[in-house]
Amino acid sequence: MADEILIEGKRFAVIDAKEKMTIADSFVMPSNKLGSGNGEAKFYVGNEGTEVRDFFGPHGFSINCFMLRDDLLKYLEATEPEYRKPEQPYRRAENLPRLWQERVEKIRRLPEIISFPAQEQIQISGPRIYINSIGNQYYSLIREVSLPNITYIAAIKLRDSVGSISYYLRLFVDYFGNQEHPSEVADAAAKIANENIPATEKEQLSKARIGQGKYRDGLLHECPFCPITMVSDDRLLIASHIKPWKDSSDVERIDSKNGLLLTPTYDKLFDLGLITFDNDKRMLVSPFLSRMTCSKLSLVDKRVITHLPLEGRKTYMEYHRDVKFNRAG
Repeated sequence: MADEILIEGKRFAVIDAKEKMTIADSFVMPSNKLGSGNGEAKFYVGNEGTEVRDFFGPHGFSINCFMLRDDLLKYLEATEPEYRKPEQPYRRAENLPRLWQERVEKIRRLPEIISFPAQEQIQISGPRIYINSIGNQYYSLIREVSLPNITYIAAIKLRDSVGSISYYLRLFVDYFGNQEHPSEVADAAAKIANENIPATEKEQLSKARIGQGKYRDGLLHECPFCPITMVSDDRLLIASHIKPWKDSSDVERIDSKNGLLLTPTYDKLFDLGLITFDNDKRMLVSPFLSRMTCSKLSLVDKRVITHLPLEGRKTYMEYHRDVKFNRAG
């Protein structure tokens, strides 16, 4: 985790992050719901305990929050496949394609920084901690655009130059453990099947999506170990695309330069955009990872990975930094 971040020209000290607060069906607006009911405005942030209190504050806390317009647009871009070809049984699924377009247009008209206050809901008994921002249009926007169960909020606790504390919130999508929506995978497979290319080439393109075939063989030949852990047992190495398979051309999909061999934890971090690398072989760690997680995984921002094979990969890695990496701002 970086000690400082720059957002819209303003520098902040990073205090910590809360990584994943899932948006439940009970929280979203009726237009997005799976089940019955009208939804409720309170948002669950965690159970009573030291970790949550240290992050948000003592009983009855009030906090200043903000989101970024561009982050919301990225979220809608990432969820477009679900809006258009939903996998979940939304009760008003037929309206979602139209709502997606309306919401994109609405967010484009907003200021870049979208600020709102939030307060702990102290009238609720029990160990669960909730926040709300009654009547605030920007807080309500979270309920309006979010698709339940597959959406989560990550928060970074920040301190500015005069000591004021604020919380930077961002929406992310997780298709039940996958970065790719099922419809994207199906569409890509259908496109390959219809291409006028040899069957063997089609097979290699399909194998490359799951890190197998000649794509993996090329990586093993060039750098047969994880450059971070130095593990060389190929049973423990995952061939991870730098520029995601779904975003790549056919040539890029099977290009071993568009890949790294990583052990499973680092493969997951890289695939989720929680780590990346610069042209000086330094690992960049997303501020959306908590200090506790970074400590447990020995993740150090700007640590040099001496054996990182960057030759022929800089263009792919630039794409990963610019598009996949979850930086702040």
